Amino acid sequence: MSGTTPRPASSAILERNGRFLLIRRINPPSADLFAFPGGRGEPGETPAETALREFLEETGIAVTDPELFATYDLKTESDVGEVLSHFFLSVFLVKADETSEAIAADDAADPGWYTVDEIRSLPVPPSVLECAERLAARPARG
Repeated sequence: MSGTTPRPASSAILERNGRFLLIRRINPPSADLFAFPGGRGEPGETPAETALREFLEETGIAVTDPELFATYDLKTESDVGEVLSHFFLSVFLVKADETSEAIAADDAADPGWYTVDEIRSLPVPPSVLECAERLAARPARG
């Protein structure tokens, strides 16, 4: 166990009509996996600010009203137990204009809207599936 401090990262969940916006990650960690838009925090940023910035960078959609939904301590280790990456991920629920269209940018590709059933069959990090299933299971609001 090394004493590395996890680096901050944030992602944001945008839900529309029972579907979640996912992008395919181009770069590690989680390259080629579908995930909620997000990325590493920059110095001086709050986790919420990171989530909003990364979402805009990766999808072209300006999101608002970040609400902390989940946190994860994500550590990737090599076969010999060496820590390859260590992130403390904050996952936020966000809102956006209903008419805004996602355009892949930055290190993201193939944005799409997916139901929980579709997410179950996609290559996604465990945290993404867990969040989507928790959200789909909650009672409808409004």
